[in-house]
Amino acid sequence: MIMRTEDVLRYRAETPGCADVVHFNNAGSALPPEPVVDTVVAYLRDEARRGGYELADAEADRVEAVYGSVARLLNAQPDDIALTDNATRSWQAVFYAMRFEPGDRILTCRSEYASNAIAYLQVARHTGAVVEVVDDDETGQVDVADLRHRLDERVKLISITHVPTQGGLVNPAEEIGEVAAEADVPFLLDACQSAGQLDLDVRRLRCDALSATGRKYLRGPRGTGFLYVSPRLRDRLEPAMLDLHSATWTAPGEYEVEKTARKFEVWERNFGLVLGLGAAVDYALEVGLPAIEGRVTALAATLREQLRALDGVTVHDQGKRQCGIVTFSTDRLPAADVKDRLALAGINTSVSRRTSAQYDFTGRDLPDLVRASVHYYNTEDEVRQLTGELTRLLS
Repeated sequence: MIMRTEDVLRYRAETPGCADVVHFNNAGSALPPEPVVDTVVAYLRDEARRGGYELADAEADRVEAVYGSVARLLNAQPDDIALTDNATRSWQAVFYAMRFEPGDRILTCRSEYASNAIAYLQVARHTGAVVEVVDDDETGQVDVADLRHRLDERVKLISITHVPTQGGLVNPAEEIGEVAAEADVPFLLDACQSAGQLDLDVRRLRCDALSATGRKYLRGPRGTGFLYVSPRLRDRLEPAMLDLHSATWTAPGEYEVEKTARKFEVWERNFGLVLGLGAAVDYALEVGLPAIEGRVTALAATLREQLRALDGVTVHDQGKRQCGIVTFSTDRLPAADVKDRLALAGINTSVSRRTSAQYDFTGRDLPDLVRASVHYYNTEDEVRQLTGELTRLLS
């Protein structure tokens, strides 16, 4: 689906930050549109006037509607959704609710993110479970045939990052979901970088749980995240931590755990940010995820093509299917210097480091990489600004 030029101009006009910076750090934290900012600020002002508990009670219906918005984004049901304060908290809520024993196997990918990998290693250290990294295929994505070959009765979890923080690829989550479903192995999908830039459907993905953040491609406020957990999985799990929101103290010696995905929430939250997340999801749904995915993918392809034409620049992206994250290095300046010098020209990028993805960086012997992540409100002129400034820096 093609996004019209007039639509892009409107989205830019509704994004105050577009007037101040060229923002290619959307995989870090995207620029929010005005409706998101206005929602959060208005709530905080009302809270200051009316009181925190009182306003939360008055706005309960609006807060409840956020569950429906996230459910529509994922083609899920509201009872399948938990609202959290970030993607890591969402992911951890499911992972640390699982029980592993010596010899149990956790299968993950070479492009896995540091926070997830550290959690695997911690659980393996304490339980005797084993972490195994599934091979990549010739394109750099998860090798589904190798995944299938590794499956046996000791595999207790398949946990994959959909879009890695580096490398530009989109792992074949639907194929992985099919393999997991056939083997009846829980499938945990980290959609931190894919939510908001790709059209996600948990029925197609066949994942048992999916974690995401609000601040990245969804253009929501920082301090927000959400979690999808299928009834099949959540009925088998009790969260590692409970409070009076995720469970009810039914008698002095008894408690009852919440039945919906809200068992993975806690009582205290920033309701202004929750409503801001809802506004961001509604905005993305109005724009249309197929249109967003099409424009982001095309802009990133244009950027890769222009970068490859530059002397001294190497693009390190891989995968059969690629997304809006573009990573590259130069033979004259380290990534951190490139980022800092681009920032002086009003161009935001970020740096992907080995410590964020050890399996991938070590396996491919990569240096630190400059990461330029595009969004649908970016323009072709901004892409040319980036490559033009790089040409100047490297000359």
